Amino acid sequence: MAERPHVLLITTDHWPASLLGCAGHPTVQTPTLDTLARSGVRYTNAYSECPVCIPARRTLMTGTPPRTHGDRTFQEQLPMPQLPTLAQVFRDAGYQAYAVGKLHCYPQRNRIGFDDVILDEEGRQMYGVVDDYEQFLGHAGHSGAHFGHGMSNNEYIMRPWHLPEACHPTNWATAEMARLIKRRDPTRPGFWFLSFRHPHPPLTPLQYYLDLYQQLGVAPAYIGEWAEDDASLPWVLRQGAGRDAQISSTQADLGRQAFYALCTHIDHQLRIIIGTLREEGLLNNTVICFTSDHGDMLGNHRQWAKRLFYEDSANVPVILLGTADDARIQPGAVDDRLVGWQDIMPTLLDLAGIDAPSTVEGLSMVGDTRREQIFGEFGEGALATRMIREARYKLIYYAAGNRRQLFDLEADPNELHDLANRAEHADVLQRLTESLLGELYGNDEDWLHDGELVGVSEPERTSGANRGLSGQRGLHWPPAPASFMGQM
Repeated sequence: MAERPHVLLITTDHWPASLLGCAGHPTVQTPTLDTLARSGVRYTNAYSECPVCIPARRTLMTGTPPRTHGDRTFQEQLPMPQLPTLAQVFRDAGYQAYAVGKLHCYPQRNRIGFDDVILDEEGRQMYGVVDDYEQFLGHAGHSGAHFGHGMSNNEYIMRPWHLPEACHPTNWATAEMARLIKRRDPTRPGFWFLSFRHPHPPLTPLQYYLDLYQQLGVAPAYIGEWAEDDASLPWVLRQGAGRDAQISSTQADLGRQAFYALCTHIDHQLRIIIGTLREEGLLNNTVICFTSDHGDMLGNHRQWAKRLFYEDSANVPVILLGTADDARIQPGAVDDRLVGWQDIMPTLLDLAGIDAPSTVEGLSMVGDTRREQIFGEFGEGALATRMIREARYKLIYYAAGNRRQLFDLEADPNELHDLANRAEHADVLQRLTESLLGELYGNDEDWLHDGELVGVSEPERTSGANRGLSGQRGLHWPPAPASFMGQM
């Protein structure tokens, strides 16, 4: 056991692959992650198979795609599937396994194989749990003040953080993980999962980081030629563009500044974790993986948030460091193979010398086997969106209205030009469509007639009413009473 490496898995929420200095971003400041990338390998074509929180996290922890783990629609009260989890496999191999931050599983105190979880569930008290972060705020004299800033978990207006810096969830998660590492059992290797909740809204950065980006500025959103006319958009996108039409250009700029600020804050806090590993004498024998459950459109193509298969939403960062003596990972390497979140579990197990369970469908990212395509799926019925990505081209399919889009990511990485209706790309469109047909299952098969895609009719466009302010939280003190079922 003493020869096995420690493993640190770091995830964020809503971080696009492009928002890294080492990825060539002109503004965002990520000096820590850039340094880690120079010490390991950065995967440029990593995708969230279902770019929304709960399904993605089920994929991460089981090494399986949505078809196997059972969620492609964000089912908040769906129990974890009866599959070996990443944490349990490490524990079965003799590891101590601890997590800090956001798990987003149900029931909330389900440890999904970890020895213990120090939990931050973003104020979801309605499911019966006052999590560890909110208990921390109470002990610090800020009972119920978690959402005293007045910002919503799913909107893009912003303001600076309203409590002391040490109470920010990014600082809290960092400190808790550093303590766990220092309190480890010295006779056993550790698997540590640090799950930051940001840069997911609410957009409440520390004033220092907000000031930084008010000085640096942010680039304006880019809009593909296919996205300029609202009437020509696929139905799902018309819904999104209409919902977010109230975001003014000023609010959009401030929202992007705040989002970048939350990213840089996380980047700087990671230095504390790295410093803790170094001071404890563990750094050279620790596998480190940094990634995110999905990205965020951030106004590009007139869309915000996730659930889409454009690069900003579905392409996620993956930076992987092996132990100092592991020749499988060459410092500064950039790997363009197609990978998904299902591949993280077998990769970490491979680097630790542990066999992956037979239930795992992902591939080790340090192995020789590479996939030719990756399939993505979100939603069902009129909300359904599907993706087929191969080395150069990407097909996006919208069931409502039976719409296809085709992008050449080699020539057009920002997806500004839809090639689906261009005769010179008809063979590519047909090839990827046939691949898509081979991936459909369940009620997706209702989109077919005589073997041809027909999709579903476009529903009437709904209004932009938002009485709940996108799930705005209130004061969390005193906690609401629990029912006999344990729910608030």
